[in-house]
Amino acid sequence: MLREGGLVAIATETVYGLAANALDEHAVARIFEAKARPFFDPLIVHIASRDWLNRLVSRVPAAAEKLAAAFWPGPLTMVLPKTDLVPDLVTSGLPSVAIRMPVHPQARELLQLVDLPLAAPSANPFGQLSPTCAQHVAETLGDRIDLILDGGPSQVGVESTVVFVTDDSVRILRHGGITREALERVVRVDDGATEVAETVAAPSPGMLPQHYAPRTSLKVLQDRAELADVSAQRIGALLLTVADNDPRFAAVEVLTTDGNLATAAANFFAALRRLDRQQVDVIVAYPFPDEGLGRALNDRLSRAAH
Repeated sequence: MLREGGLVAIATETVYGLAANALDEHAVARIFEAKARPFFDPLIVHIASRDWLNRLVSRVPAAAEKLAAAFWPGPLTMVLPKTDLVPDLVTSGLPSVAIRMPVHPQARELLQLVDLPLAAPSANPFGQLSPTCAQHVAETLGDRIDLILDGGPSQVGVESTVVFVTDDSVRILRHGGITREALERVVRVDDGATEVAETVAAPSPGMLPQHYAPRTSLKVLQDRAELADVSAQRIGALLLTVADNDPRFAAVEVLTTDGNLATAAANFFAALRRLDRQQVDVIVAYPFPDEGLGRALNDRLSRAAH
């Protein structure tokens, strides 16, 4: 199906992706159509082997070699200079391509069998909550795509970390499944902007100011005292750990019992999706600890808030 230009939702360790042959412009265009995704938002290309990296990328800097050795296969995406083999539609016309090598066993087997690079953004309508199981994909894209491969629930639960790679350092474009602390053990991490305007080509996915959003309005409160300023009648709450249940909460989703951020990340999108179905007027959440995977979760909260 993929070889013939079809769209297939696949499981990865991060979230479910909507995959198509990255070298087939018509198939790639179908991704944008199915997701109602703007063409200025580039796609991540998934590969199974170093051979494909060498064909898709014109130069692999020393920092990229170190990162690949440390984190591939895994939830790390590297933005590198592309070759002419990569269609401009995949990269939104930019001279660089975002590439990763997933670790999910079903995704790896599929990539090896099809022997093609697969463009695969999250398998959801653009801007909405990312899917972390096959049922989430079926509910939102089931009638727009050709097949859903059920690979079980996503283990990481948030998208890959995306880095722009120079010769000896990286800049984080999107926080995700690989933490800044882990990156810093391998290469130098430079600080830089992680957001772009809504009408220009972004260097990577997930950089638009509003993204990953539930249909229900989501507000990020700095502390419990700010809850008094929320005027909604029915409030849904997204909480990191078990806490005193405020009587104003009509629905509550608790991400962990012990504050483990990896567990919270794995449960994050599914919990938001359940709250979105509870017919609440607003969803409130509080910032996560600004460390490790907490940075990725805070990034998703800020982009989901509206």
